[in-house]
This record gives sequence, C-alpha cells and structure tokens, in this order.
Amino acid sequence: MRKLTLLTLGFLLLGPSALAAKTVGGDLKNLGVVVGKAGGTYTLPLGDSPSTFNYYGAIDNNTYTVLNNVFESLVEYNLATYKLEPGLAESWTTSKDGKVWTFKLRKGVKWHDGQTFNADDVVFTYNNIILNAGVRANQIPNLTFGGQPVKVEKVDDYTVRMTLNQPAGAFLQPLRTFIFPQHIFAKVDPLKNPENFMKMWSTDKAADVVGTGPFKFAGYVTGQKVTLVKNKDYWKVDTKGQKLPYLDKLEYLVVRDPNAQVAQFIAGNLDEVNINGAQFPDLKAKEVAGAPFKIVRSKALFGSPPHWSFNFDAKDPALAKVFRDLRFRQAMQMAVNRGRVIDDIYNTIAMLPGHGVSPISEFYVDTRAQLGKFDLKGAAAKLDAMGIKDTDKDGIRNIAGGKNLEFDVIYGTDSTIYPPLITILQNDLKSIGIKINPKGVLVANLLSTGMSSNFESMILAFGDQPDPQLRREIWQPGQALHYWHLSTRTADGKPNFAAMQPWEKRIYDIFDQGATIVDPIKRRALYGEWQMLFAKNLPVIMIAKADNLAAVSNKVGNFVYNLGPIPTYNTNTFIYMK
Repeated sequence: MRKLTLLTLGFLLLGPSALAAKTVGGDLKNLGVVVGKAGGTYTLPLGDSPSTFNYYGAIDNNTYTVLNNVFESLVEYNLATYKLEPGLAESWTTSKDGKVWTFKLRKGVKWHDGQTFNADDVVFTYNNIILNAGVRANQIPNLTFGGQPVKVEKVDDYTVRMTLNQPAGAFLQPLRTFIFPQHIFAKVDPLKNPENFMKMWSTDKAADVVGTGPFKFAGYVTGQKVTLVKNKDYWKVDTKGQKLPYLDKLEYLVVRDPNAQVAQFIAGNLDEVNINGAQFPDLKAKEVAGAPFKIVRSKALFGSPPHWSFNFDAKDPALAKVFRDLRFRQAMQMAVNRGRVIDDIYNTIAMLPGHGVSPISEFYVDTRAQLGKFDLKGAAAKLDAMGIKDTDKDGIRNIAGGKNLEFDVIYGTDSTIYPPLITILQNDLKSIGIKINPKGVLVANLLSTGMSSNFESMILAFGDQPDPQLRREIWQPGQALHYWHLSTRTADGKPNFAAMQPWEKRIYDIFDQGATIVDPIKRRALYGEWQMLFAKNLPVIMIAKADNLAAVSNKVGNFVYNLGPIPTYNTNTFIYMK
C-alpha cells in the first residue's frame, strides 16, 4: 500500500520550495509579482497536526505542507510556465543515449545549522533514504528505470552523476524530492536502521530540523500551531538583489474543519484559505461588498477530476459484458450532464476535463468534442441498438438472462462533490431505464475498494500530473492502479495481453515508448494519441475539472495561485505583507 499511496498522493504533494525572481526563467510580471518589502507574518491554516517533521518518515499531507517551506530539491517548478528549472542543481547535462545525467550543484548554499551543502548531501539522500526500501516514504517506484533504480554517484564536491538503466523522458519530475543533510543522518545510517531514521525529527523535536529552504523551525505547539522563521542566510534574492524571503515569520494554525477555516479567515486570524465551489458565492458576495480580501481563481494543473468507472471484471458476467461494450460506455458518456454538474455542484468554478491530462498541461490535446453533449435520448438510442430494452415492462431495461440493468455505484460519502453527483446520475439514468444503487464509503477507502475489484461501478478521482508518464500506473493497462480492468495484469504483476482489447494494447505500447523517449516533440505526439484513444474508447468517463480557488487578505502582496491545490507552495518567497 505504500507504493500505491505515494503515487496517488505523494507526487501531488512533493512540490519544491519557493522560486525567486532572479532564478526564474518565466515572465514573472505576467503573474503580478513585484519586488516586496521585508517583514511581517503570514498565517495559514493546516488541516490537522503533522504526524512528523521527517519528510521521508511518513506519508502525511500536513507534514508535506509545512516542510515545503523548509527543504529544497534539485529541480523546481517555474510558476509562469509549469516547467522544471534549476533548484539546488544549477544546471545539468544528458548523454546522447539519455541514460547519464550530470548535475552541477549550486555553490554557497548553507544548511540552517551553518554547514555547507554539497554533493555528499545529494548522494546520501538518494542512496540512503530515497532509494531505501526500509524507509516508508521512499521513491523507489518513481526512480526505477528498466527494472533498476537510478545509480547516484559523486563526481566532485559540486557534481553528481545519475545513471539510468534506460532513457526516461520524465526523469526530472521525481527529482522534485527533498535533499536531507548528510552530516546529521549519517550518524543513524538509514540503510541499517530505517526504523531509527524514521523516528528522527518527530514532532517533539522540531528544533532539530535542518533544511536549506527559505524558512526554518521556531516552534510547534502540539495540535495548535507551527511557527517558521526567516532563514537569513537563504541563497535566493529578488530582481534588486534583496535577500529572500521577505517574510519574517510563517505560521500554520491547526484548523481541521474547512468551514471553521473560512470563519477564522473572515475573523482576520488567517491571511489566506483554500475554498471550494460551495463556499465561493458567500465569500465572493462579501468581497464585492467591500470585505478586506479578494477571491483568486486559476486553472489547475494538478487537482483531481472525478471519473466514472465500470468494472470490466465485474463478478456478474452479464454485467461485465455490458461494461466492456463501448456502446454502453458511449451511452453513459452522453448521460452525464456536465453543464449541470459544473453549475450546481461546483458553482461554475470548474471546466470540462481532459482525458488523463489537465487542459493547461503542455501535453494536453483538446478532446472536448469527444465529451459530446448531454443527450439522454441519444443515450437511450445507444442502449436500444445494443438490444438492451425493457422487455418485462417494469421501467428498467433488461440484459442477458432477463436481468435488470441495475448496478451499484460506489462513491465517497465525505466528499462535497460525489453525493450530489450521484443524485444527478441516479435521476437521469432512471429516466432512460437504468437503475443504479449508490453505495457510500469514506473517500479514503475508495481506491482500496477498486483495487479489490469488489465493485460494479465507482466514482473516483486521481490527481493530474504535469507529465503523463507519472500516471502510468493508472492509465496503462496491466499496471497496478488500472483498477477497472485488473485482468490485464497477471497474479505475478506482469501484463496480460490476452485480456486487452486492441486499443488497450496500443495504450500499453504508448506508455512503454513514452517511458524511454526523451525527445519532447515525439513524447507529446505519443501522449496526444493516447488521449484521443482515451476519449474514443472511454476506459473511464471523465466528469469535470475543478479550478483552483482561494481567498486571500488584501494585506498580502505577490499572492500567486498558479501551481496546484495548495497555493502557498512556491509562493512564500515572493509573498510579503503590505
């Protein structure tokens, strides 16, 4: 379960630290970024208490949220372009065969305790922690190429060489993981004592945490507040040479309930809060009426668009046969009222989705036409053409053996999106002779239910990624998270080509080729073909893609909500208090 959780959660959250104006290649003026002034405290909500302050010691969103301000990675995102750019590695080169990558490290970077950052830290972090099977939040699956983990070696004090068993077009993406100080963790020897390593930097040892990022720990009150203060020796500067970060202090208040977070924000106790479509109308009305904050909305690269799946391996053979028939999935595609979903459930703060790729990704191919229009009559006609008609006149269509076309739909009861979505689907499908039985579980249990294959249909969501290869385990038939057609994977984890339809075999080949091709033009062409195959054959039915949405105090300058679901990632260095 560790590997699965890392792929569905970890990559969404492993964001780099804040970018500085002098190191960003994109046009920051287009983002409204200006030279700020030093000083002030920026206060944010935290959904729960961190379980640890050891980044690799647990898989925990709240831990990640805090530590994104404390640690840095070799590469990081450019806010303006979503492309990876130098971080702790100031440059890199690649061999002609795409297997050897050489990184030149940035000189002059200091750890928070004054020690010098160098190649020893990088090599140790990768070999002893990131590629350590005994460490819970290791990244072995994401750094394995051609069946072998990447080989990481020191060339000199500021040069690191990484050797892959085969070329990998998306290799830089997993290098967004954080570098740890070798001089501290070598004493523990994580390879021999992984359990002892994961106990280090527990929440009662916040003062011991040492990173290279723009902030360092100043205190933690259990269950209440995390306090970070400026790293005065931070290496980044703005366009005028002023040292970053601007802020003196960054605080996280533990506020578990999203509505309570909004209340705290309105009361002035928080400077920014993520909001959802349901909260938008009231806050927008307050903004228009003169409240001292603004609502910021942007298209999302990350985020998790819900999809509707049908179990190709359903226990009922008659039902499985229906689900595998493209005409049925086409009928269900036509039966999804996306306009109503976007208007009523998301309060218009959403858009039509891509097929496995965010519409603002550089890999996106416009497949909106394939989504079609909401058309219940057309859906009914598709079912009629399949011979699925109401033969016993009870209002429900019948399939093989005279069974009713009736199936369960698993959904997350604790989601603000899934329950109303189920209601809309249930009512619309009833009008064309299909009975669905909603079965609610906690959102946290959805994926495990899917992976057990103990379901008939399901509403689920996976986070989008900047590179499709990072979602290979979901979208490539035969992979671990291809849960709606598990028979494409053998019991020993190998692809079962005999179970794949021709279009599934082609998708399999596309992802295999995309893994090793480095040329960006060829990779975009491959993944464009995949998206069109997705849109045509509908392995799952995409519903909608929510926008980023936040409320931010007018006291905050340089607030940029551009990267993902947590807007403070990559922006704290720029943020200043007016």
